[in-house]
Amino acid sequence: MTPEASSAAALSPLLYVRDGLIVHQALYAAAKLGVADLLKDGPQATTELAAQLQVNESALHRVLRALASRGIFEETSPRIFANNASSSYLRTGVPGSVRSVVIFWGTETYYRPFGEILYSIQTGQAARSKLLGMDGWEYMQQNPEVARIFDDAMTGLSALAGPVIASAYDFGNWDSIMDVGGGNGILLASILQAHRRLRGVLADLPHVLDRAREHAFLGGALEARSAIQPCDFFHEVPTGCRAYVMKHVIHDWDDEHAHIILANCRRAVPADGALLLVEWALPEGNLPSAGKLMDVVMLLMTGGRERTVEEYRQLLARAGFRLNRVVPSSTDLNIIEALPD
Repeated sequence: MTPEASSAAALSPLLYVRDGLIVHQALYAAAKLGVADLLKDGPQATTELAAQLQVNESALHRVLRALASRGIFEETSPRIFANNASSSYLRTGVPGSVRSVVIFWGTETYYRPFGEILYSIQTGQAARSKLLGMDGWEYMQQNPEVARIFDDAMTGLSALAGPVIASAYDFGNWDSIMDVGGGNGILLASILQAHRRLRGVLADLPHVLDRAREHAFLGGALEARSAIQPCDFFHEVPTGCRAYVMKHVIHDWDDEHAHIILANCRRAVPADGALLLVEWALPEGNLPSAGKLMDVVMLLMTGGRERTVEEYRQLLARAGFRLNRVVPSSTDLNIIEALPD
């Protein structure tokens, strides 16, 4: 291979990076419009789809054609589209649906900060806060519709991750568990369903718990083994359980804020209890990791960060915990078990 050909081969992957942005936004548009829901009963022409969606037929065809070229939807004949294995997960309410997640990724609160990545690199501050004029959590409290979209997305992700996490670790050894910052309670529900002698408490801010009651993931057969308790983990974590789990809480915060949360957890965790962090644990070197990409998302969105096992060890030790072990799951997520020191 000549030097010129070698350079072209090395350069080519860089030029295709832009494709990810195009597919990302096209996918968002299809999810937001609900195209997959309209195709649930079989193929339709773009003229029919456009009439139902009240959009431009030519533009819709071009976007769906592009997605079909990447394996999302299928153009079964000219200008007629059907769902395939991938696009079926864009339908509402089906098991494994990611529609709510894709819609959240397309909101201004998520994608716009990527246009300000240099600001975050230059300052170390979250670009989202610059764009919104306030912290992202505060913004969602003031904008219920944005909060609902975020809430639906996190519920969708937890529905996928919950059973995996619940089966990866023997939560039942602890008799009782509190999900701190547990949102709608879907992770706790998965854990209680997998460990039938376990008692659980969902702890979060009052307005979050109001939405949890609406979803009722802890209702039915789980109601007798579960409770809901208000909690602001920056002020106090309730006592009363042996184990405390937090999924993707610590990664939202810088070290100082994370220390406050962990110190409050330490005051709540009994001597014979445990703190269980469900997080990505970043591998060293050049090994690929979804967590390394999520670390950039945290930089832009929250000012938080993903961490290595050693960084978690140090952070936990500062709050009075000893990192006992790291239990992998079948995904990139790990359960980091910390015991009172």
